[in-house]
Amino acid sequence: MRLTAHLFQEWIPKAYEVRLTAVGRKLFAAEIHAGSEAAKVDWRSDYDALEYEVAAVPDPVRRAVLGWMRHFGLTFGAFDFAVTPEGEWVFFECNPSGEWSWIQQRTNLPIAAAVAALLMGEAS
Repeated sequence: MRLTAHLFQEWIPKAYEVRLTAVGRKLFAAEIHAGSEAAKVDWRSDYDALEYEVAAVPDPVRRAVLGWMRHFGLTFGAFDFAVTPEGEWVFFECNPSGEWSWIQQRTNLPIAAAVAALLMGEAS
């Protein structure tokens, strides 16, 4: 541990995780359900064991995400959350250039259309 940098994160009990893609003021959220032990720790470790559902965004989370976007002057953000068994959304990170097409492919959320509208100056 003395020879390289490390990142330690508190263990959060998860019912599932959420990738929330913000495009302008439009929010597209997808639940990511892990179907293996490896994916329960980190969903990126076992893509074949994942199932997806469109998620409803609670109002406090919606307000916080839009506030984050305003504060940092962003028009796009890929937010990652864990949702605890009690339903609490726990924020992990926002990637201002995060991937989104895989979520659209699995959920049919119209993210590409929102990005195109934003680029054409049509999105609010």
